[in-house]
Amino acid sequence: MNDKAETIIEVKNAKKIYRMGTERICAVNDVSFTIQRGEFCCLYGASGSGKSTLLNLMAGIEKLTSGQIMIKGKSIKKMNEKNLAKFRQNNLGFVFQSYNLLNSMTALENVELPLVFKHMKPKSRKKMARDMLVKVGLGARVKHKPKEMSGGQQQRVGIARAFVGNPEIVFADEPTGNLDSKTSKEVMDLIQDMARKNHQTIVMVTHDRRLAEYADKIIHIFDGKVERIEIKKERPGEMPLEDNASDHSAEEEQVTAILKEQPVTG
Repeated sequence: MNDKAETIIEVKNAKKIYRMGTERICAVNDVSFTIQRGEFCCLYGASGSGKSTLLNLMAGIEKLTSGQIMIKGKSIKKMNEKNLAKFRQNNLGFVFQSYNLLNSMTALENVELPLVFKHMKPKSRKKMARDMLVKVGLGARVKHKPKEMSGGQQQRVGIARAFVGNPEIVFADEPTGNLDSKTSKEVMDLIQDMARKNHQTIVMVTHDRRLAEYADKIIHIFDGKVERIEIKKERPGEMPLEDNASDHSAEEEQVTAILKEQPVTG
């Protein structure tokens, strides 16, 4: 865990209410906590607990009903769409459960995407993307398209895409949800190792306790509220994982919108 208690994310009395007809559903209910720079934080809870909604609020993908979320001392709520898009582009990376790779693109092209939207020159971005694929063990797969790769390899491409721009914060929503036990462990070890080497902050959502054990801090979410916060005194070790694969279809429209740094609605 980071010895310097420098807060990079602060959530204050966050609330998210959805309206379904005349019914009001409170998905996130008066949640408050902080995350330190370089920390691996897990939002842990059962399906429907509100943890993914909370992650989306922190990433600026969904709007707060009330409360405040500060990232690097800046209020997400007060940013207009243009400033929020630029902020996400410069500071955040995303790892998705269903990989959300574009099937028409090669591994190299998928990893390049965040750099394309940063208007980086082609030669520079291709080198950065290729170097990142080498780091995640896919140097021989740069020209392969998603359908030519296994689930584990696709998620490694997703991780490379998330980390390629060296974001200070990486948000990961059930990053091993579609993978078997062995591959899940490999992916989690990779995320943890890359974050530690670059002193990056990870915010991960999971319902699996074995994955949560990778975190320095585990925030237990129940019925939209923080039930308790568990802080590890020492860095967590590697944990054996069981098969937690699940069916979850990719939404290419969502990943393209996020990588272009436009808000996702719906």
